[in-house]
Amino acid sequence: MTHNVPAYTAADLEYLNSMQFPRMTNDDAVALGLIAVDVIRQWDLALAVDIVLGDDLVFRAKFKSTDAGNDPWLAGKAATAVRFGEPSLLVKLRHLEAGTPFAERTDIDHDIYKAHGGSIPLRVGGAVVGTITMSGEPDAIDHEAAAEALARYGASISPKG
Repeated sequence: MTHNVPAYTAADLEYLNSMQFPRMTNDDAVALGLIAVDVIRQWDLALAVDIVLGDDLVFRAKFKSTDAGNDPWLAGKAATAVRFGEPSLLVKLRHLEAGTPFAERTDIDHDIYKAHGGSIPLRVGGAVVGTITMSGEPDAIDHEAAAEALARYGASISPKG
């Protein structure tokens, strides 16, 4: 299956900054991870996915050609999402739209922080409590798959009317 690479603007991703969950326990993180696995399989992607709560890796799965080489990308994207409190792709796009690529910032340790799409903060009560992060495809697809997993997870926990 060929997956088209989406094109995003910063404005397209703003909605993710208001996405909240009533709670995010280890069990919730695993449920989100399993939904992410479904997205990866349905879309036939080569992705690794991490769900981290605080400093604890609660869920990890790797598909197809992903391997230990994805680990620094998973960690770097997640560190960016936590530091800036918004999706790593949104951080990248804000810098590009402002005319200063993230990679040109001299006040950032680029071995730790990677402003590439794929990590989205998990919020409870307005606070960032963790991240969902994907790596392995072009960064817009990494982001799209993570956002789809979050949307499906949100729908699965919403009260049915």
